[in-house]
Amino acid sequence: MKKRTPISAIMTTDLVTLNYNDDLVTAERLFKTNNIRHILVVNGDAIIGMLSYTDLLRISFADAVDEDEKTVDTIVYNMFTIEQVMVKDLVSVSSSMIIKEVAEILSKKEFHALPVVDNHKLVGIVTTTDLINYLIEQF
Repeated sequence: MKKRTPISAIMTTDLVTLNYNDDLVTAERLFKTNNIRHILVVNGDAIIGMLSYTDLLRISFADAVDEDEKTVDTIVYNMFTIEQVMVKDLVSVSSSMIIKEVAEILSKKEFHALPVVDNHKLVGIVTTTDLINYLIEQF
């Protein structure tokens, strides 16, 4: 196993982002069409939060209602803004951090994705799935 590999070797750079004034219906569409579980929320060039698919599931009680699931989700999603649902206090890492350091951060926190920021600019995202895929490649 390579011990000093930087996170830039495994991070995702083709980013899907949301603007803070987008709606949750748009967010759900992006999650599903891009088959992802985390989306960074931006205001211009500034990262202001992260929304996870789990965050959407927490506010959606569509399974508890006996109606068309899409209609119920839309009603529930229109009750909240992205800013109300997203995580705001983000921990970020730089692209030069080694994979082990990033894995240690993720193992001690309750989240599964970190924005990668260099010189105050968003350059990627790294997830626990990226780390697992890296480990699988080592065997």
